[in-house]
This record gives sequence, C-alpha cells and structure tokens, in this order.
Amino acid sequence: MNRQLRSLCLAAVAATAAVAALAQDAYPSKPITMVVPFPPGGVADTVGRPVAEAMGKHLNQTVVVVNRGGAGGGIGMAQVAKAAPDGYTMLMALSSVVVLPEADKILNRAPMFELNQLLPIARITADPTVLVVRADSPWK
Repeated sequence: MNRQLRSLCLAAVAATAAVAALAQDAYPSKPITMVVPFPPGGVADTVGRPVAEAMGKHLNQTVVVVNRGGAGGGIGMAQVAKAAPDGYTMLMALSSVVVLPEADKILNRAPMFELNQLLPIARITADPTVLVVRADSPWK
C-alpha cells in the first residue's frame, strides 16, 4: 500500500472514531444500579443507601439500590461481576468479596465470580475483621 493511501485510510479511521465518540451520551445518561448483595437493613444496605443518594445528587441521575441477598453475598456479587462493564452497575461490597472466590476453590466448587471481574472504585468505610479463638486452642 502506498504511503498516501495508507495516510488516507488512517485519517478515515480516526475520523470515524471521533464521530463515534461525539455520538456517545455523556455519563451518566440513564439510572445507575447499586447492588447490595445482602438483605435490607444490614451494614452494606445502611451504608449503601446514603451513598447512592449522595451519588445521585452529585451525578444528577438516579442511583437505584437493589438488594440481591443469598449465598453470603455471592449471588449479588456474581450479578455485578457478570454485568456489562459500562459503569451503570456497581456493587456495595463487604470484605466477603475477597473470601468467597477463595472459599469456592478450597471447596472444589466453580467460583461464582472472580475478583478480576470487579474493579474497586472507592473505599466507603473501614470495618476491621477479627478472628478470635479460645486461649487454649491450638491456633494462635
């Protein structure tokens, strides 16, 4: 391919990409879904609802909270992991988000989701987890 033809093709591709980018709606152009993978009234729900409300005001768009409990949070977490990566589905996760895929592997089950399917965007709270055993147990 001669140099002029190649330059013309590259210019056409660039112009097409620019037009496509201009045709996209500004984010967010539709409501956002925040999945809380636990029943209403729990920690994730009581933290998630005010966050969703504040996000909605800041983004000038509705943020709908959907409680999707079950399997220790795995059902809701898997739903978000399998959602389109378009920024319109988010997860209010607890620390169990890192435990469930590993527990599935240890128990020889197909993982409901993998951590690499999710991308953290903000730390909302800190909830330290403590494992306690009896003083005379073999675990220290």
